[in-house]
Amino acid sequence: MNQPAVNHSTHPLGDEAFMSVADLKAYVAETESAKASQSYAAMQRAGQAKKDLIDKLMQPIDFTQERAAAFMNRVRLAASRGENELLIVRFPSEMCADRGRAINNTEPDWPQTLVGAPRQVYEIWKEKFEPLGYHLKAMIVEWPNGFPGDVGMFLAWK
Repeated sequence: MNQPAVNHSTHPLGDEAFMSVADLKAYVAETESAKASQSYAAMQRAGQAKKDLIDKLMQPIDFTQERAAAFMNRVRLAASRGENELLIVRFPSEMCADRGRAINNTEPDWPQTLVGAPRQVYEIWKEKFEPLGYHLKAMIVEWPNGFPGDVGMFLAWK
């Protein structure tokens, strides 16, 4: 017996409901291309933001009495919440001469790898806060793609 031919124009789903394999592959390729393009643009923006941050962090910090008072207020608030450390600066590991290797390995000379504002933060701690019993610790706080990303420096107390 012969089957009647299906008239696609009267098919309940219509022709547009079906996509050939070639059309499906083209659609997926276009979708992936759009995602990659957006991802590339996002990566470009993130890269520029990181460069801008590094440029800013290469400038000296004006550590005024007002800034010192505001900082100590943050320390008091953290302590009143039961915390025993405070993140005081976060920066890209590219700001370390060794890209964060000494910090990651907790080598005693890790401060020697710092530049810019992170170096200044260390020097301010050494001069003003270490004599008061505060500790400073640094660690890699982000690992994009398995590589050292951002470094966090923490003021700590016990």
